[in-house]
Amino acid sequence: MKAAAFAYARATSVVNALELLAAHGDKAKVLSGGQSLMPAMNLRLLSPDILVDIGGLAELRGIAVRGDLLAIGALTRHVDLLHSPEVALHAPLLRDAVAQVAHPAIRNRGTIGGSLAHADPASELPACVVALDATIVVRGPLGERRIAATAFFNGIYDTALAPDELLVAVEVPVAGHGSAFFFHEYARRHGDYALVGLAARAVVAGDRFAELRLGFFAVGDRPLLAAAANRLINVSVTPALLAEATTALADELDPQEDQQASPAMRRHLAAVLLRRCVAALLARPELGVTS
Repeated sequence: MKAAAFAYARATSVVNALELLAAHGDKAKVLSGGQSLMPAMNLRLLSPDILVDIGGLAELRGIAVRGDLLAIGALTRHVDLLHSPEVALHAPLLRDAVAQVAHPAIRNRGTIGGSLAHADPASELPACVVALDATIVVRGPLGERRIAATAFFNGIYDTALAPDELLVAVEVPVAGHGSAFFFHEYARRHGDYALVGLAARAVVAGDRFAELRLGFFAVGDRPLLAAAANRLINVSVTPALLAEATTALADELDPQEDQQASPAMRRHLAAVLLRRCVAALLARPELGVTS
């Protein structure tokens, strides 16, 4: 199957891109890396009247540390995140996540902004920005606004972006003292969509969590910042307490059934990931053992 007929416009600047979006409204789609958009169009899941290609806008590329924030341009490719020394130092969770995204050909073209705007609930990067307490920077006719990552994702392929707005950057707080990260996903094969995944950021003080943010993906219609993590903060984590947290987590999940996994399987895998995450971050391997 091929995409339905569409018009094409190559934006010459962010201002020009916003003018095109304002002119065409929700009949337009933004093309950045195209690694999610083009397959969806070929399957006729999306049929925009016009594609606004922003791929040539150098002003939306790049990674820089600005004070206590790591600023990442929307057109920064997955491969750039993978090899960036700034990402490795200040937000290694992003590096670990993009290593699991599809295959090299996809990582060489896909962009962080495209992944976030596409809002696939099984995608790695939306869960990462939620776990990292990132801010999504968008620009529209009325200027720039900043949206907390936790408020950006509304549902499957649905975000807080208005039709006439453009995602231009992501701002991530730099890792502070005691910061620790965990990323793992279960998939049928490396590069396949995850059955369940977890992106986590913690601040470890001694043998306890001073902070813990658990971003699960492929467990509902959007990335989930698990409230169950609150049970594990500023306490001595015991096997019994961890069991209570996994039970609480199961109540938060809303996994869908498909050809890959049942809801029960996804809940089980999420519980396994929670235990393994806590065990790894606290360097207590016994907590990751299941009976």
